[in-house]
Amino acid sequence: MSTHKHIDQICCVAIVLTLLLTVVFINGESLGIQAASKAKGYETRLFDTSTVHTIDIVMDDWEGFLETCTSEEYALCSVVIDQEAYKNVAIRAKGNTSLTQVASYGNNRYSFKIEFDHYDSTKRYYGLDKLSLNNIIQDNTYLKDYLTYQMMGYFGVDAPLCSYVYITVNGEEWGLYLAVEGVEEAFLERNYGSDYGALYKPDSQSMGGGRGNGGNFDIGDWQQESSSGENTTAAQQPGSRMSDADFTLERLQTMLNALDDTALQQAAQALGYTDSAEMLSALDSAASMEAFLNGKDLSSLLPLLGGRSGMAMPDTGSTNTQGGMRLPGGNMENEGGGMGGAMGSSDVSLIYSDDEYSSYQNIFNNAKTDITDADKDRLIASLRQLNECENLEEVVDIDEVIRYFVVHNFVCNFDSYTGSMIHNYYLYEENGQLSMIPWDYNLAFGGFQGAQDATALVNYPIDTPVSGGTVDSRPMLAWIFSSEEYTALYHQYFSTFISDYFNSGYFTGMIERTQELISPYVEKDPTKFCTYEEFEAGIETLKAFCLLRAESISGQLEGTIASTSDGQLQSSDTLIDASGINISDMGSMNNSMGGGMNMQNRMGGFDPANESQTTGQTQESNAQSQTENPPSTSANETQNDTGARQNSNASDPPQNGAASDTQPPEMPDNAWQQGNRMQNGNAAGSSFENLPGGDRAEDTAATDQSASAWLLLGASALILIAGILIAAFYKKRS
Repeated sequence: MSTHKHIDQICCVAIVLTLLLTVVFINGESLGIQAASKAKGYETRLFDTSTVHTIDIVMDDWEGFLETCTSEEYALCSVVIDQEAYKNVAIRAKGNTSLTQVASYGNNRYSFKIEFDHYDSTKRYYGLDKLSLNNIIQDNTYLKDYLTYQMMGYFGVDAPLCSYVYITVNGEEWGLYLAVEGVEEAFLERNYGSDYGALYKPDSQSMGGGRGNGGNFDIGDWQQESSSGENTTAAQQPGSRMSDADFTLERLQTMLNALDDTALQQAAQALGYTDSAEMLSALDSAASMEAFLNGKDLSSLLPLLGGRSGMAMPDTGSTNTQGGMRLPGGNMENEGGGMGGAMGSSDVSLIYSDDEYSSYQNIFNNAKTDITDADKDRLIASLRQLNECENLEEVVDIDEVIRYFVVHNFVCNFDSYTGSMIHNYYLYEENGQLSMIPWDYNLAFGGFQGAQDATALVNYPIDTPVSGGTVDSRPMLAWIFSSEEYTALYHQYFSTFISDYFNSGYFTGMIERTQELISPYVEKDPTKFCTYEEFEAGIETLKAFCLLRAESISGQLEGTIASTSDGQLQSSDTLIDASGINISDMGSMNNSMGGGMNMQNRMGGFDPANESQTTGQTQESNAQSQTENPPSTSANETQNDTGARQNSNASDPPQNGAASDTQPPEMPDNAWQQGNRMQNGNAAGSSFENLPGGDRAEDTAATDQSASAWLLLGASALILIAGILIAAFYKKRS
């Protein structure tokens, strides 16, 4: 027996510590220890917002790819991101109506989606698997998406990262885009750790367009059926759905009559009529849809009518005006104000109907993660509890969802869950608890419904923020107003947001820095949808709109301005006057191609002779400037911090990146004259092959395991080994 007087205590302590650490390691989640998110690296590289990044798409048959963009099929290419090359990745066009709108504009400035792991499941860009490149259509400000995502991230919402990128194709300038983190595996791991839950992108099949978003819809078929002139369907009740073939003259007349005077005039112009009176007269006397359309496609009216096939009939019995102005949303008592009733099914509204899987196909068919029957059962049970407003903290991430709706309701986006389309959001579920993830805000700030009355939009009521329905028809929002406690919390968060983001001067400074950063790139953008002058006017209008909106919401929170539609109808004299701004200056669904485009030779590729006329050359890598002037930690804190919610009472709001003081760098004239093209999907030429990271198979900066978990396991193993060695040592001495 050992003569050491403390041997028993030493061995016992070692064993106890080992057991405790082992228990913590195995049961960490149940003990409230959250899994650490992966430190991937792409957050501080491509999504560093203090600079405009560069992406060159290297593809041999670019012209052929453009011709097939509307099919949304992936094609092989390579990309060079800030001078780092990634071979054999996939690219396709993306979007819903924006695909057909781009084609109708007579140009090829599509939005794109890049999948690094499409052909090789191990390939990543510093951990990033999917990347969206948004073409900034219908947004003269170049800021709507960017600003909204920045607001969301600032206020603690799990939002995708984004930054500006200047795209070139085979070395030739293409334009300034917004790079957005794909809401898929990398996003989930960054925000929720490797043991993440289920992700859905609910969208009704009647919405059409896009993968996973009603992909069975064909706008060409819809146009053909719409112009057939058939008029055999019986009258339809307000609020009911139309099929494609049911779109008749009577229904079109009802929908046009629901528009305000401005929208009617725009509809008349779209169809080639002198004014709305001539158009309505022609509609009354038309023998067929073809005769009325005057040789135009019905699709030209879609933005004005608020959607696509399957839309609900407007409730023309509902009055929704405000001091002579038409409100963009419905009121609480009448289903379907403004542009008419909701066009999606009840499942995309997150309404519980029954326990059958088939009742929720627009959710389950659009799952972005692999789901099982157990996942479906859990989601249905959560929806039931959500709709019943019982024990909401069990099925709703209260803090996150309220923060989401604070920002969402500020920006007036009616192409969303709270609009008539009821889409453009992600639903995240983990252990039965639901939360919302923002997506697609290029039609925010009133852009979805065209030239809305600015005063109505600036004062849009924060307590009845639903367009084309009632608050009760959106359960994920309705629970906030189901109790005084949650409503008060919503108002408290709104007050904090207005104070910290706007009253502090943070918003104005951020907009000015961003404008300074991107202006040179907008000016030389050869494919932009607006002129540079329209861009400048759009930014000024956006700033004015947001500051007036913040002023109105402060009044709504204080009670000096009504916070509901009905209240504003009764006291319109208290509203903030925004008649001095024009909403359409910011861009909308009714935008034309714009005056800044030079597309004559870009339909099938690039014309070198014409290319020399564009301002500026393809920019150089930002790698050197980033190395010499690395962004400070605070510049990226807001967008990249995913470990915890921000303190909304912080006195010093984090910065989203500082604007560069320099002009866009110029790329040497011969930089892409070294045979740097694609051959059978692989980049040829020494200039491409010599770029760093050309065959990067996986993210070298990311780790596949949680560092903290491995440290805990290692410490446990070391203590166990130490205990065994001590016991063995003293056993030998005995």
